[in-house]
Amino acid sequence: MSQLPLPDATTAYAAAKAALSTYSKSLSKQVSPHGVRVVRVSPGWIETEASLDLATRLAADHGGDIEHGRRMIMESLGGIPLGRPSKPEEAASLVAFLASDRAGSITGAEYVIDGGTVPTA
Repeated sequence: MSQLPLPDATTAYAAAKAALSTYSKSLSKQVSPHGVRVVRVSPGWIETEASLDLATRLAADHGGDIEHGRRMIMESLGGIPLGRPSKPEEAASLVAFLASDRAGSITGAEYVIDGGTVPTA
């Protein structure tokens, strides 16, 4: 998440994501004339089995239930205005749309699916 670097934890990660964004935009200019589209999907917290395991471990370490663990993760991300993480099927639906003919003129773009964690214009 290049738009929300956290100095104590994610500066290098954010820098790498910013580089990927620039590279993807450049690549789209190069390959789109040949019928190849380049589209980035930038997910926030996707509630997978592994992330629920993390929430469970955090809850156990801090004497709470899984909802407490989920809140801890959301707070560590700076909050999720939607109030919950995204579901895997929501991200999959976005990817399916972007890969479909209905999105045939979309290239060089980034789609953030994070419940509002990173404010976008």
